[in-house]
Amino acid sequence: MTRPFRTAAVIGAGTIGLSWTALFAAHGLTVRVSDPRPDLAEAVAEALAQYAPHLAARGLDTTGLAERVHIAADVTEAVRDADVVQENGPERLEFKQDLFTALAREAPAHALLLSSSSAIPSSAFTRELPDRAAARVLIGHPFNPPHLVPLVEVVPGERTGEDAVQAALDLYTSLGRTPVVERKEIPGFVGNRLQNALSREAVYLVEQGVVTPEDLDRVVTNSLGLRWATVGPFLGSHLGGGPGGYRHLVEHIGTSMQAMWDGLGRPAQTPEDQERLIEAVEKAYGTSTYPELAETRDRRQLAVLSALDSAGTSDKEEN
Repeated sequence: MTRPFRTAAVIGAGTIGLSWTALFAAHGLTVRVSDPRPDLAEAVAEALAQYAPHLAARGLDTTGLAERVHIAADVTEAVRDADVVQENGPERLEFKQDLFTALAREAPAHALLLSSSSAIPSSAFTRELPDRAAARVLIGHPFNPPHLVPLVEVVPGERTGEDAVQAALDLYTSLGRTPVVERKEIPGFVGNRLQNALSREAVYLVEQGVVTPEDLDRVVTNSLGLRWATVGPFLGSHLGGGPGGYRHLVEHIGTSMQAMWDGLGRPAQTPEDQERLIEAVEKAYGTSTYPELAETRDRRQLAVLSALDSAGTSDKEEN
């Protein structure tokens, strides 16, 4: 049975917290916001006004949006009747330890306790909590801004209960997000590790004089950015292998890719590791034919290009 979510507490009203606030309210939840910033009421009002058109463009009814959002005097007031708590505090271990101790104590026993932590796994800040409290704590890491970008990384801790994982999936799905469960805790989770790996190499290439910052951005926005907006790295590679799929791609360019990885300091891939990876990709995408997957990719690619062309035309008209 899907757990009902009627009231949300947003703890921390920075960029992420304000975006969550607007998304929760747009989906009909009563939202209570807590943050020590002196301009909290003004910041919330400004964010709701700014984000309402975005949410309306996504088909949500933003009528009475501000009426569903309330400023709480403190954390205790914010979480008193909450069904879900979304924490968005500083990325400091000690802060989160103290905060989640308070959340577990003050929030209702059924409340789901979620953290927007970008890098710190929940097991690190729930060690002092009793099992019953730790069972309802997990990561719900969005990509900024969460009211627009669909991904939410759902990362259970060592003692998180499966019912809490399912409740988080139900919540984020009901909000129109795309939750992905990551079953092994690792600092930075998946999205930020991928982002940081690309950023690290981008900085290196510019520092070495290989390319200018603006041209590197052109490379990404005119190739990888477009590709990854429609298919991820593995499906893209699977399609890059043609009808032979990922296995053919690895057999065709595997040696040269390994040489590049060696230059980046990546551990060598054993034949056994390579075969396990190939089989995992084939399991993920092998049920569809190459023409079917390619047609879907190309249709989405054309849609992205058309949208970008349209946005470019609009920008020129506004200027």
